[in-house]
Amino acid sequence: MTATRLAARMVEKPWGRRTLWPGFAPPQAGGAPIGEIWFEDPRPGRADPELLVKYLFTAEKLSIQVHPDDALAREMGLPRGKDEAWVVLGADPHATIGIGLREVLTEDELRAAALDGTIENRLDWRVVAPGDVFYSPAGTIHAIGAGITLVEIQQNCGTTFRFHDYGSARELHLKQAIAAADRVPYLAPHVGRELGRGRTLLAEGPAFVLERWTGEHDLALAAGAFWLVPLLGAGTIGDEKFEAGGVWFVEQGGRIIVGEASDLIIAYPGAEVMSTAPANPVRI
Repeated sequence: MTATRLAARMVEKPWGRRTLWPGFAPPQAGGAPIGEIWFEDPRPGRADPELLVKYLFTAEKLSIQVHPDDALAREMGLPRGKDEAWVVLGADPHATIGIGLREVLTEDELRAAALDGTIENRLDWRVVAPGDVFYSPAGTIHAIGAGITLVEIQQNCGTTFRFHDYGSARELHLKQAIAAADRVPYLAPHVGRELGRGRTLLAEGPAFVLERWTGEHDLALAAGAFWLVPLLGAGTIGDEKFEAGGVWFVEQGGRIIVGEASDLIIAYPGAEVMSTAPANPVRI
C-alpha cells in the first residue's frame, strides 16, 4: 500500500475568489482571484491518473459548457472523456447550478440560443445547498453559478467546449459543443444509498464510483487505487496521517482509521463498489 499526498496547485480564474475555504491560504494581497485548486501527483514520471480532484470557488457564473464523452474523446485523440461530479460544501443564499436543459431542443434551436445568449434561460437552474451532490455525465450542458464552494471529482480530461460566456472575450466552441451535447433535460443518473453505517454511495459508475463516509471507521480496503478527500477530521491510511485540506492518492488498498468527527469523500475509477472488511477496532 502506498499513500501519496497530492500537491495542491492554485489556478487563477476571472470568476474566482480571494477568500477561499478554511484550510486554504488566500492569494497574496493584490493577487489574481483563485477559482480552482488542483491536486496532482508530485512524483516525477508518473502516468496521467484516470481521475482528477479539484476544489472550486466561484464569485461569478462559469461559462455554459459541455464535455466530450469517451467515444468522442477517442475520435479527437484523447485518452478519455469527462464525466464529473460536484459535492457542494458552501453556497450563498439562492446560489444555483445550471444542469441540463429545461426542454428538449433541436440542434438548430440550441445553436440559435447559444448565438443570441438565450441559452442561459434554457438551462435548468437549481438552487443548491451544502451537502448537495450532482453527477454530470459527459454531454450534459451545465454551468456552475456564483457564490459556491465545491469539490469536483472528474475524469482526467481538460477538454471543455463553451456555448456562452456572458460577453467575455474567451473563445467559444459552438460546433464542437453542439456535437458533444445531449440536448435534453438532466435526469440524475444515481440516487444515493447507504452501504453501511456512515458510508453512503453517491455515484456508481460508469466512469467512477463516489462515496461519502462520516463518523468513525476502522476498515481494511480491498486492493486498488482510490482518491481520499478529507473534508473534516483526521485519520490514518496505512502508516500515513491525513487531515482536511489535502487529497491523498492510495494504491493497493490499505487500512483506514478515522475518528467520529470525520467527513470523507472517496473516489475510484470504474463502476464496481469497493469491498471493505472490519479491521481491529482502534480509536483515535
